[in-house]
Amino acid sequence: MNDSAPRRVRVRAPELVGEGGWLNTGGRPYSLADLRGRIVVLDFWTFCCINCLHVLDELRELERKHRDTVVVIGVHSPKFVHEAEHGAVVDAVERYGVEHPVLDDPELATWKQYAVRAWPTLVVIDPEGYVVAQHAGEGHVHAIERLVTELEAEHEAKGTLRRGDGPYVAPEPEPTVLRFPGKALLLPSGNFLVSDTTRHQLVELEPDGETVVRRIGQGSRGFTDSTEVRSRFNEPQGLALLPDGSVVVADTVSHALRRFDPVSGRTTTLAGTGHQWMQGDATSGPAREVNLSSPWDVAWWQGKVWIAMAGIHQLWAYDPESAAVSVTAGTSNEGLVDGPGAEAWFAQPSGLAATPDRLWLADSETSALRWVDPDGAVHTAVGTGLFDFGHRDGAAEQALLQHPLGVTALPDGSVAISDTYNHALRRYDPATGEVTTLATDLREPSGAVLAGDDIVVVESARHRLTRLRLPEEAVRVEAVAHRTRRAATEVAPGKLLLDVVFQAPAGQKLDTRYGPSTRLLVSSTPPELLRTGEGAGTDLSRTLELDPSVPEGVLHVSAMAASCDDDPHNEYPACHVHQQDWGVPVRLTETGADRLPLVLAGMDAQTP
Repeated sequence: MNDSAPRRVRVRAPELVGEGGWLNTGGRPYSLADLRGRIVVLDFWTFCCINCLHVLDELRELERKHRDTVVVIGVHSPKFVHEAEHGAVVDAVERYGVEHPVLDDPELATWKQYAVRAWPTLVVIDPEGYVVAQHAGEGHVHAIERLVTELEAEHEAKGTLRRGDGPYVAPEPEPTVLRFPGKALLLPSGNFLVSDTTRHQLVELEPDGETVVRRIGQGSRGFTDSTEVRSRFNEPQGLALLPDGSVVVADTVSHALRRFDPVSGRTTTLAGTGHQWMQGDATSGPAREVNLSSPWDVAWWQGKVWIAMAGIHQLWAYDPESAAVSVTAGTSNEGLVDGPGAEAWFAQPSGLAATPDRLWLADSETSALRWVDPDGAVHTAVGTGLFDFGHRDGAAEQALLQHPLGVTALPDGSVAISDTYNHALRRYDPATGEVTTLATDLREPSGAVLAGDDIVVVESARHRLTRLRLPEEAVRVEAVAHRTRRAATEVAPGKLLLDVVFQAPAGQKLDTRYGPSTRLLVSSTPPELLRTGEGAGTDLSRTLELDPSVPEGVLHVSAMAASCDDDPHNEYPACHVHQQDWGVPVRLTETGADRLPLVLAGMDAQTP
């Protein structure tokens, strides 16, 4: 390394390989040699993961600002079986407006080569082909941009920087009426209102579900209150009808609730600032002054608008009388824990449906159907946690779903589940405790609405509404069960050193003005796996003791670090929160490792 250059750990970057091939390159495959001279940012993502979607949005400005020096490459690394299907990855790249090359890696080959342990993970490769930084979780783009600026100057001086157009080639747009619609609502007029998510619009359709009455919104990303022609949304999803006839819209990527008046055609903002909620932000207060995080669905229940806050694994509520928002359930930890609202854990709640005595919710990442009672306690009807999923009917205790995004209350007291990654409509009957399948051969159903004796399904990946007569007979489906595709990490029984690696970005330091700037929370599934080491603390390293009699399980690790600009002359330095949750499958073997490094930001100094 040039002695005049900044000294940093550098590891030769492994090659990029993936059986699914390359997307957004016009059909051309790429190797690291083809990208030599450019700064490469690898984004390891999977399309079910809300944190991954946050990072896609964070990267847009970096890509725009450094388009002639930086190449962002998405490495799609599936969690669910459905996400390993190439066609589903193609859909997701368009659905979420990904404007950089994507390597489809269904077998997690590149994920393993880079020793990635969490979605999302960002890896920075310098123009000479060396890994110089790794970041897990979201909120790191400010640090990456600072590093990119340093690398530009360093390699410009060395003559190793190559500027020019990147390899991205935009796909041809498809002329469909809807494009990856999210949710639908039956208006009092009998028309349907649909969130046309990828086109950033709402669309009103006639009762046939096909004929367009009007489009609401300009059709480009934005956060603008105005008339139906001039207003703008950003990947809207959930819709709920209010008693006054107006509609609440979960404007997901705007991190806001919007109000659409079907009579005047105007859109206004009810809640949110347009900025994403981060740890330390207010969790209640005047609705227009509190940040939200990827609201995915909304429902009117008990005189309030309940919000599936997918981005932080919670339920919130908006009170129209006080114009305030507040958390109603969830700790912001990701997982499946029932109990009082303040103690419950969720994992990307994405669908809501209200009945007088229950608020049903589709908890997508745990592949679960859950409900809230009038006292605010949370219960689980179907689902066991983050790692088990599939398509199995029968008794709810052993039934399986795969990443459901929608739930619909049916007239007989049962609920229909839009079982998104199983391409199916399922039914749960609380009276019998049974799960059945109502329809198959749907394509990523993301919501459904009752219309008379029919149920109208939002077939998101077929870009349409599909009308079904509510069947009396269930469809017979052969049972399948899956676990996540990640291989377990082999660790030694007994003492295990958990090391969360965090290096403050250049020009920043840990923020200790108000006490410890780091936090570590550890638990396990099953709980018996951990003899000692469970719980919260402020040290990012901790010695765990694993029970040798438990052969395998999952370590749940949540880490946070706060860093601020290191400028003694600035009284109010800019500060940033770095946070990530890991679920690490482990298998206990005598030859396993006695240290488990998890990189939050920087490089592991003990990297071989």
